[in-house]
Amino acid sequence: MSPDASWSFPPGVAIALACYLGAYLWRWRRCRTPAEPHPPSVWRLLTFATGILALVAALCSPIDSLAEQLLAMHMVQHVLLLDIAPILLILGLTKVLLRPATRRIHALERRAGVLALPVFAVMLYTGSMWLWHVPALYDAAAAHEGIHVLEHLTFFTAGFLYWWHLLSPVSTRLRREGTTPIVYMLSTKVTVGLLGILLTFAPGALFSYYAHQPHWWGLTPDDDQALAGAVMAIEQSIVMGIALAVLFVRMLEQSERDAQRAERFERV
Repeated sequence: MSPDASWSFPPGVAIALACYLGAYLWRWRRCRTPAEPHPPSVWRLLTFATGILALVAALCSPIDSLAEQLLAMHMVQHVLLLDIAPILLILGLTKVLLRPATRRIHALERRAGVLALPVFAVMLYTGSMWLWHVPALYDAAAAHEGIHVLEHLTFFTAGFLYWWHLLSPVSTRLRREGTTPIVYMLSTKVTVGLLGILLTFAPGALFSYYAHQPHWWGLTPDDDQALAGAVMAIEQSIVMGIALAVLFVRMLEQSERDAQRAERFERV
């Protein structure tokens, strides 16, 4: 017997994703005029579209059906919502694409107060992962559709806000110079990766909902939980490694530019 691996297209999700992609395409085409000195590239379009596909995979593909039966697939779903989709969607944006909304974004950040601070994004990202993996809450999300939707919204919101500070094409309250972005990254990825390690090596199944599922694909509840924890820990490590490498190179380039600028001033 195999687990249910069917596709599903909830109307609300399908309509929302189609609207997001349609609005992006409309704006992308308007910015691709000869008069625009910095038109968004095809690479940006493909990146944003891949982000939408990541959301489709998380919410409509067999991953969503399997997530109700296997803890490991539920973790894959969380990874897509928390990191993969937000990263791709934000990388698909440029200053030109956001130009009509830039002032509104900055005004919203000012009104949001502490909610727009990088430290809040760190707390929301880390806190949401640890809180939703409290066994009682995780079991409730797996068993009840409304709570499951709230869990998904929390993860996507936390992930988007977190990566927005780091990758947004417009300025945010995160100082993206020196070691600040590296500290920002380490403050979350290490703590969430630790959660993945704890799940991997937990002495027994923590989530009763999945403990009573059939042994799909030959996985016992303990094996399923260990695999889920490994998915979280490995994904966090890979994303952190890539991001830290990019940030380190960016930091070196900024340091070199500052040194060259200082040298020019000395000559003058």
